[in-house]
Amino acid sequence: MKIGSYGAPMMITWQLTRDCNLACLHCCTDSAPGKALPGELDRVQALRLADQIIAEQIPYVMLVGGEPTLQPWFNEVATKLGDAGVFLKIETNGQAFEPKPLEGLPIRSVQISIDGATPATYGKMRPGGSLEKALTACARVRHAGMPLEITFAPTRLNIEEAEAVIDLALKAGAFRFNTGRLMRVGTAAKLWTKLEPSPEQYEKFYRLLCRKEAEVAGRMELCFRPFSLSEELGQRKAEPSGTLLVLPDGRVKVSAALPYVCADLKRMTLAQAWRRYLAAWSHPKVAEALADAAGDEAAQARANAWEDLDVPEVEFAGRGQAGGKE
Repeated sequence: MKIGSYGAPMMITWQLTRDCNLACLHCCTDSAPGKALPGELDRVQALRLADQIIAEQIPYVMLVGGEPTLQPWFNEVATKLGDAGVFLKIETNGQAFEPKPLEGLPIRSVQISIDGATPATYGKMRPGGSLEKALTACARVRHAGMPLEITFAPTRLNIEEAEAVIDLALKAGAFRFNTGRLMRVGTAAKLWTKLEPSPEQYEKFYRLLCRKEAEVAGRMELCFRPFSLSEELGQRKAEPSGTLLVLPDGRVKVSAALPYVCADLKRMTLAQAWRRYLAAWSHPKVAEALADAAGDEAAQARANAWEDLDVPEVEFAGRGQAGGKE
């Protein structure tokens, strides 16, 4: 396990809240209006975690949700991290996103989800949302000089509009377009029989992506490999990710696609959580769950049924490439 020699994560994916201003049918985190997780980090706890991220010299942080901008301390945390030189990626639905407070920070990208090329389809996928507002947010991001990514989650409700959404992303000035098979996680898992595209739709979709990849080469990157979560999990058997996934209440998951929680940042330091994360990847329960989820898509539906994993902390060989810095 190469990451075993790292003294800190290479990246933090930080879910700031499970609250959201939309109720998307395919949400992998079960987020929706009024669904903030009990015991979510408060401002003081969040700023303390930001201080630890800076101290551990972690170079890259993704701020996600739910809708991360709903946290009243979102801008304060982003500014603290950015002012310290931490690169940031912001994942937002764009319904009320204002980039101006983030200007001057090292923003690696702002990712906005566009799950339909027409207002009607977008509204079906993202109840409570407006395609016009999302596209306006894209324009504001580019006007602010920030790199823009677009994400598209295919379902049987919107997959026929995929090419039109790719074209919208190119027109909006996105440098990257992210997609792949729908993940059977969270809300999507509960609505699977309604949302899952047919094998024929997926085959047509994949051919489209290969064609559009060549068509937009040099103008926008199409990211769709690995195509499925199962493929990605198969790769994790050989090499665990160097990313810590922090839940809104400060707990740390072994993987977004697995149910296990290995640490609690309300009770321990980020360095302690990292050592427990490393130990978790050697736990037989994790190995079994990883094999199940990689081999059976239905097993991925258990990802949000969180279960504490009792693991010891492990020592590491030294900082080495910890956090990507010497």
